Amino acid sequence: MTTLTIAHPDTTIHEATAAAIIRVLEANDVEPEITIGPKNTLRDMLSGGEVDLYVSAWLPEDAAFLASGVTSLGVLFNPSVSCCLSQEHNATLTSLSSLAQAGSELSRDVVVPESLLHHAEAMFSAYALKNADFTLRALPDEEALATFSAALAKEQLVLTVLAQPCYLFHQGGFRILQDPKEALGQEMTAHILLRPGLADEMDRDLYDELDELMLSTKVISAMDYAMRAEGLSADDAAESWQRGKLLPR
Repeated sequence: MTTLTIAHPDTTIHEATAAAIIRVLEANDVEPEITIGPKNTLRDMLSGGEVDLYVSAWLPEDAAFLASGVTSLGVLFNPSVSCCLSQEHNATLTSLSSLAQAGSELSRDVVVPESLLHHAEAMFSAYALKNADFTLRALPDEEALATFSAALAKEQLVLTVLAQPCYLFHQGGFRILQDPKEALGQEMTAHILLRPGLADEMDRDLYDELDELMLSTKVISAMDYAMRAEGLSADDAAESWQRGKLLPR
C-alpha cells in the first residue's frame, strides 16, 4: 500500500491533526492524498470506501461515523467544550452556577460558534441563564472566535463557548468556568477512523504506529496558533511539533 486518502473537515484544527498524521504516513513511505469537505459528505465517503482515513472523529459526538466495518484507532487527544470568561484573573466569576448573580459589568450577550450552539443551549437551560437576562447569539465559527479574541484585546467582560483544541487556548488570557452540572458535556476522545476493510489491508507496523499516536489538545492548539498567528503551513507546524520546537519543554 503506497497511497492513502486522508479526509478531514475544512477547519484549521482538523488540518493540523491531519498534518501530524501525514508525517507518520510519509515516514512509512505512504503517499497521502487529501480530501476536504463537510462532515456528512466525508462520513458517507468513509463508510462507502471512497476515502481511507477520516481525521478526526470526536466521540461520542461524532458517533454517526461508526458505520459497520469502520475501525477506530487509538486516542489522539481529548477534546472538550467549555464556557470561557474573557478575564483570566477575575476572582468573582469562577463557575457557571454563579452567572445568574453576576453584576452589570458582565455582558449578557453571549456570542458562540454555530457549531457549538447545541452545547450553549444546553448550558443556558441547565443554569437558567435566560431567566437572568442572558441572550444567546450564534455566529459562523470564525466570526465568533474573532469576536471573543477582540473582547480579550479590549479587556471586555464577556462569555463564550469554545471547543478545545483551538488557537485561543494557546494564546490564553481567559478563564474556563466550572460546569458542576456538566451541561456542556464530558471530555471526548479524538480518533482516526479507517474505512471498512482497511485494517486488514494495512501494514501492521503502520497500523500499530497510528493506533499508538498521541498528540494532546496542547499540541493541536499550538499548531493551530502557529498556522493562524505565525503564518506556518500545517506541514511546517507539524514539523515544528515533531522536532520539539512547538511547545516549551
